[in-house]
Amino acid sequence: MAQNWAIAVGINKYSNLQHLNYAKFDAMAMRDWLEREGKFDRVFLFTDDSPEIPASPPISTQPTYGNLRRFLRVNFEQSLLKPGDNLWFFFSGHGRREAEKDYLMLADSDPGEVEHSAISVNYVTERLRRSGADNVVLFLDACRDEGTKSGLGIGEEKHQGVITFYSCRAKEKAYEIEDLEQGSFTYNLLSALRIQGEGNCATVERLERYLSLQVPQLNRKYGKNPQNPYAMTEPATKLHLILLPQYATLQDIAALKNDAYRAEVGRNWELARQLWIRVNISARGYDEDAIEAFVRIATQQQQSFSSSTPEPSISSGARTSNPVSSPKIASKTTPPVSTAPLVFQFEVVTVNDQGKEVNRKKGQAEYIVSDLGNGVGLEMVSIPGDKFLMGSPEGTKDADEKPQHEVTVQPFFIGKYQVTQAQWKIVAGFPKVNRDLESDPSNFKGDNRPIETISWDEAVEFCARLSKRLGSEYRLPSEAEWEYACRAGTTTPFHFGDTITTDLVNYNGNYTFAKSPKGKYRNETTPVGTFPPNAFGLYDIHGNVWEWCADTWHGNYQGAPNNETSWINENDNQYRVLRGGSWGSTPDICRSANRRRYTPDFRNYFVGFRVVLGGVARTLH
Repeated sequence: MAQNWAIAVGINKYSNLQHLNYAKFDAMAMRDWLEREGKFDRVFLFTDDSPEIPASPPISTQPTYGNLRRFLRVNFEQSLLKPGDNLWFFFSGHGRREAEKDYLMLADSDPGEVEHSAISVNYVTERLRRSGADNVVLFLDACRDEGTKSGLGIGEEKHQGVITFYSCRAKEKAYEIEDLEQGSFTYNLLSALRIQGEGNCATVERLERYLSLQVPQLNRKYGKNPQNPYAMTEPATKLHLILLPQYATLQDIAALKNDAYRAEVGRNWELARQLWIRVNISARGYDEDAIEAFVRIATQQQQSFSSSTPEPSISSGARTSNPVSSPKIASKTTPPVSTAPLVFQFEVVTVNDQGKEVNRKKGQAEYIVSDLGNGVGLEMVSIPGDKFLMGSPEGTKDADEKPQHEVTVQPFFIGKYQVTQAQWKIVAGFPKVNRDLESDPSNFKGDNRPIETISWDEAVEFCARLSKRLGSEYRLPSEAEWEYACRAGTTTPFHFGDTITTDLVNYNGNYTFAKSPKGKYRNETTPVGTFPPNAFGLYDIHGNVWEWCADTWHGNYQGAPNNETSWINENDNQYRVLRGGSWGSTPDICRSANRRRYTPDFRNYFVGFRVVLGGVARTLH
């Protein structure tokens, strides 16, 4: 079983700073939860009057600079824990930012000599990572100060390989609530950790979402200024990390598996191993997929060790850490694409008209990785050619989906995910082809969330810049390619079957389709890859954001091409086609056959896209 250790620090009495009222109680309350409810194996408490830690000689726990720094230096010089173990660090007290670094102010810290009397957060993370635990989590309720003269509080540093929860944004203060005798952040943190069942905060992502909603509400209730907590994860794949395995759902484990597969795909074997260990722990110690993965990773690491030239890693979104080996990054003499198709595995889910799972099978697909630079990759899945029925049969309500007709599609590559914000930012920095691009237009921020608030014109410019930089043709899919890729061999309304649920798709769960129950309305995008893929290995092709297609709008399929060509009317550029529905759509709008239209300059936070790799699609005029 995994070992769980924690350090809790809370300081009320300061020699050179204003005293606090409830920081000590915050640390004690956190200690109590960790020991009694979290079932942590060891918890080290540092407060104004906490008892010594039994040792030879005993270790003083007065939260001074010397005591805490010595404790971290001496006790975490060697690996006391192992991969899969957890090490949490909680701090409640003053924080400062000095010389571009975040510092935790100890009981005897001098605000005039911060660099020599306070402990940097970077030092804390560096020591904790030496422990051997690969799940290091920091909770820093450490902005209870006026900040430096510029008014800048802590919270501007990323710390590689750890998850850091900050109690507020830089330039904000964290508040104590007198009526609760506790800090607002810590009060809500403990409330979140105690939620069981539906709505629990077992993952980093859900805990961050809960805190970002509840802390500002509590502050408003008690007349405090805004305070907006947030989390930083390095690498970004740890967003789905399961903090509380005892509360984890099957969907949580599936999302973590997906991240683990993606790490393998990027040949980041160490990260993949860490994630699979966490999967196995969350599955109560035995998961067949995890066991198979350990064998795969061990084999690949041995091959990498034998190789004379380890290569840098490529990810789908944010940068990964500790690269071991990966597809080659492009040089001027080699194409910026992995030289041979790779293979990834996944699970394909089918439900009945009530939304109940009736089948789950393993699938696999080939893909290639296009390197965008800065450690960001674009994964393109190989789609086999075949024939399919496009549109809806007679007797259904939407005339623009008829007549249903047979289409022959040639093989092509399409994005495994909707284009992410990390990918967009890179390509938006490439030289202009026809029009300017904003680097960060999205309403819902996050490197691994889909780019949105993108017009058709801007999506075409993205493809043009990408094509020019990489020397391969990237474009929007034709309608026929999109629907063929979405259906993945199915003839049902959704590739999942006769209906969908909000456990499978991000849509407006206040509405239903067929006999499925109501579900969640998230009211925002979700990171790509959160939900299960279709049989081709494509994620989020129902819901999340609408996806632009190359075609101009036609009111029905009379005269439509019988192959994968884009259906373009050169004399009518008034409308372009959108497919797939979004986070705000009702489920019927997310069907495989559903179509929508907007003008090429339309921008909205419901709208994104994914790209196709291959020769420019032929057009039927």
